[in-house]
Amino acid sequence: MTRAIRILGIDPGLRHTGWGLIEQSGMRLSHVAHGVIEAATDISMAERLGHIFEAVGELARHHGPDAAGVEETIVNANPRAALKLGQARGAAMAALAMAGVPVSEFAPRQIKLSVVGTGTADKDQVKFMVQRLLPRAGDMKLDAADALACAICTAHHLPPLLRKKGAA
Repeated sequence: MTRAIRILGIDPGLRHTGWGLIEQSGMRLSHVAHGVIEAATDISMAERLGHIFEAVGELARHHGPDAAGVEETIVNANPRAALKLGQARGAAMAALAMAGVPVSEFAPRQIKLSVVGTGTADKDQVKFMVQRLLPRAGDMKLDAADALACAICTAHHLPPLLRKKGAA
């Protein structure tokens, strides 16, 4: 009998951190839950990072994922913004590690390729495909769609040991 593997996807952000939880049973993916962690902009950076850390940790404790995927930070024309985004990503990854959840990291291009079929897809295309692949998810914010896309990408790249756990 195949046990479903729970996968949590995280799309980190300082103001909006998207999250999405799916289950994989064999080749079948199904939606469990999704949402957005909102961090107030009028608090210190340390408080925002603490909020992200606590919220992701609570998601891990509440939903008990077997694996997680986190979107990597793109270093673009604004290195300062990339550094701050990397801190939000680090807070989410640390929370998952503290909860004992194995974390995989994926470039945005790899996530888009995994879900849409092209690494240059825009956010609306990603959301459209996530809604087609996970019809029970319904409508969602773009950050949650990106997180569900990250979870789908993670499912496509699960390590063999975790796949065997699902088959046990």
